[in-house]
Amino acid sequence: MIIEFNGIQAATFPGMNGGTGMMTARMYNDARYRIVPTAIHPGGSIGTHTQTSGDDLNYILSGTGVAVCDGVEEPLRPGVMHICPKGSAHSIVNTGDGDLVMLTVVVAG
Repeated sequence: MIIEFNGIQAATFPGMNGGTGMMTARMYNDARYRIVPTAIHPGGSIGTHTQTSGDDLNYILSGTGVAVCDGVEEPLRPGVMHICPKGSAHSIVNTGDGDLVMLTVVVAG
């Protein structure tokens, strides 16, 4: 299976899940996976929310940030993967001057 993300229109979201600022994403979604290349722009965040559809895996490609999962703070930088298991609550904050770019994969569970 190949997913052509260049053929998926980018969408911009203000204050995702009650967060701040803006993020841009291209989303692929089917019964088994949600795969989302995402950029959280400077000053932006994804607000705290509970993972209900499956485990949420976020691989950081560039930028810096912080994830908080079930109250535990985790630094984000290129090469790090933040995993929030189904049923857990998490948020992600861009703490850098540039975009926090990540590839998010949610596996239905």
